Formats: sequence, structure tokens, C-alpha cells
Amino acid sequence: MTQIIRSLDEIGTNYDVLFCDLWGCLHNGKAPYAAAVAALQAFRTGGGRVVLMTNAPRPQQYVAAQLDRMGVPRDAWDVIVSSGDAAQDAMFAGAVGRRVWAVAQHKDEGFFTDIPGEWRDAPSITRVPLEEAEGIVCCGLFDDLTEVPEDYRGRLMLARERGLKLLCANPDVVVDLGEQRVYCAGALAELYEDLGGTSLYFGKPHPPIYDLARRRLGLDDKARILAIGDGIATDIAGAAGEGLDALFVTGGLGFDQFGPDVENPDPARLAEWLALRAQNPAYGIGRLR
Repeated sequence: MTQIIRSLDEIGTNYDVLFCDLWGCLHNGKAPYAAAVAALQAFRTGGGRVVLMTNAPRPQQYVAAQLDRMGVPRDAWDVIVSSGDAAQDAMFAGAVGRRVWAVAQHKDEGFFTDIPGEWRDAPSITRVPLEEAEGIVCCGLFDDLTEVPEDYRGRLMLARERGLKLLCANPDVVVDLGEQRVYCAGALAELYEDLGGTSLYFGKPHPPIYDLARRRLGLDDKARILAIGDGIATDIAGAAGEGLDALFVTGGLGFDQFGPDVENPDPARLAEWLALRAQNPAYGIGRLR
């Protein structure tokens, strides 16, 4: 049964490394949560290491720059591993061909243009209209503030008829941007699969992003890792698939499901909600602190 805790320091000494989600745990898309920042700083002060593991569809250096702009201090983390990093590897390896229809915003430009050193000599990736594409690379909706997945149904049906594969750079379905809930690349990838197409995933809950995190920290099988996140289908399911303990942040995406006090989830409601989703994280907490 999931143990509800009040703060990370109750269990922190049991672990060497944190795989910590960003959106909904460390920040709300606009500003950091001060208590969460303090919790990660304290964990590192005690000798632990922190991997910020995000399904952001951009290489890690762009995620770091975004956190800098938000005011997240650099001493709250050791390394960043993004879905964009893992998906970028797959794209330059040719997972969906060399001529791709890119469903992305201007902020995702670096995914295509900032080529990792190991891929500098690989054949180039060219962005073309859907009618000329060999595959699809989806970083997110063109305008996630106004569009919904259904707006893409016709174009995705055309892609399915042509047998194109879709590389999903962010498996998240939705996130909360401040008070507004917006759709992510995962929502389009799910719709494409519903239509009979093939989607390829590289972020949480899929193995590539966890493998990349272990490599970047040089972890061995003995490392004690705690995964922290608010996404039941990404963070928590991914931790279960990797055999990791998980701390479920109930005050993120599911903030309205566990009673009126976001900071203190109702144990009965939490247990019922988790059972319906066949998940059993080791711990739960209202907000990371």
C-alpha cells in the first residue's frame, strides 16, 4: 500500500539518486515551486544526486536554459535527461526516414538543428510537407494554446494511408501551463495509433530515457533510485517498469482527485484511484517538499 509522506527527507536517506519529473513537481510551467527546489537542494547536500527527467521534446541544454529563466538554481540538480535527447538520437539514426513532416513549434527548433556530436556525420534530416514525407516527427501541437488533437485527424489519416511512422518526442498527453491544461505530443501519437498508425516513443514510461539517465550518471545496478512524478501513466508506470520505487506527487495533474486539501491527499481516495489504474507506488505526497 502507498505510504503518504509529508516531506522527502523522511525517506531521502534510503536512496542515492532521484529521477525527478519537472512539470507538476518542480515547476508549473511558469514558476518553480520553492519547497520542491529546497527538497532537491537538501537531498544533494546530503550526498545524493538528482536527475531531472522530463518528457520535454527538446535537448537537455534547452531545458536547462528554460529552468534558468524560471529561476531554478543550478544547485538543485546534477544532470538533465529529456525525452528530446532520446528521441533526437532515434531521429538522426533514421527511425522514421530522412525526410520528415515536423509537427513542432519554434521553441522546438533546436531538436532539428542542434545536432549531437555523434551524429554530425550522419545524413541530414530534411523537414518537408506531409505529402513529401517519409515519416513524422511530433514535438507537440503547432499551437497548443488553441488546438486539440482532433484538429489533426484528417492529416493523420492521410499519413496512416501512406504507412508513415510517427516519432513522438514527448509521450505526455497533457500538462498544466499555470491554470490552463494543454495537449502534448503524446495526445497526437495516441490518436495516430487509434487510427491504425504506428507511433514510436522514447520518453517516460519507455526504457530509452531511463537507460540514457543511467549512462549519464554512470550508475550501476546497485544504485538506489527513487523516481518522483505526478504522471501516473508516465512517471509512475515508467518507474514500475524499471523496477524502481516511486514517489507519486498527487498535487500535480491529479490535484483535484484526492480531497479538498492539495497538500494532504486523502488516503482512501488515493488508494481507490491507484487501484483503478493498477499502480502501487511506494510513496505519495501532496506536493514535493
